[in-house]
Amino acid sequence: MKAIICDSFGLPSNLKYQEVADPVPAADEVLIQIKACSVNFPDTLIIQGLYQYKPNFPFSPGSDVAGVIEAVGENVKGFKAGDEIVALIPHGGFAEKVVAKAKTCIPKPPGMDFVQAASFLMAYGTTYYALKDRARLKEGETLLVLGASGGVGLTAVELGKLMGARVIAAASTPEKLELCKQYGADETILYNDEDLKKRTKELTEGKGANVIYDPVGAHYAEPALRAIAWEGRYLVIGFAAGHIPKIPLNLALLKSCQIVGVFWGAFAQKFPGKNMQYMMQLLMWFNEGKINPHIHATYPLAEAPKALEEIMARKVKGKVVIRV
Repeated sequence: MKAIICDSFGLPSNLKYQEVADPVPAADEVLIQIKACSVNFPDTLIIQGLYQYKPNFPFSPGSDVAGVIEAVGENVKGFKAGDEIVALIPHGGFAEKVVAKAKTCIPKPPGMDFVQAASFLMAYGTTYYALKDRARLKEGETLLVLGASGGVGLTAVELGKLMGARVIAAASTPEKLELCKQYGADETILYNDEDLKKRTKELTEGKGANVIYDPVGAHYAEPALRAIAWEGRYLVIGFAAGHIPKIPLNLALLKSCQIVGVFWGAFAQKFPGKNMQYMMQLLMWFNEGKINPHIHATYPLAEAPKALEEIMARKVKGKVVIRV
């Protein structure tokens, strides 16, 4: 089979498109013929050795896959060859085939195409876990979303609005903010031109945002935290802007607020039953037409490095997907 291979840490240009052996499923695994794999920000980190999880070389990036089961391990129940599924894997999605633990797979909804399906699990799973479980977002609260037009940011705008929040979307260009409005943002902040703290305070009549969703980090984190409401919840999603900020902890004391980590991948592994409940809710909303991933672009497998470069350059609105 063909695959995108990382055999040493580096930039996307370091990746190789080459022939490798087909994987063989273990007793509790399924072999998937991949139809689509979404590109997520952690993929740009894992190939550089900057992610908390470091696979052994050689490996393929890619965690969010949709495809057709080609074979099942001897202990697998509930799936068979020919089933269309969505799966979350540690890595290996930038390839024609991959093996996945059967317990990480869910049937692909009939009304969802493979590109949509590959865009769904990680982005919506992360955000729903963040807003429902970690922030306990309440109807009527104000949610500030940084990086609001990105892969997870746009899902936060969409789900926040669906869950009854007043949503403030912050992004770097007017075009990105226009997309956020289409996905439900009530207010917007162009944080390259506006003072993030000051504008958030103005939009909340001085009270601040009850929940802040931050997948960006870097120099945006502290001014956002300074604009949090009393007993607010600051969600640490990731660090797409490039470096991990150092937060003065007196800010948490002064606002009696919480700084809350969000690691959905670990949650999904530790609590698969609860995660499946969340997935079923998300899929129900999709089937009802209430949520829908925004697909920025698709690329063939051989051009996966270009997709990674687009994400690193912060040119992407919504999701980028590799078609296999």
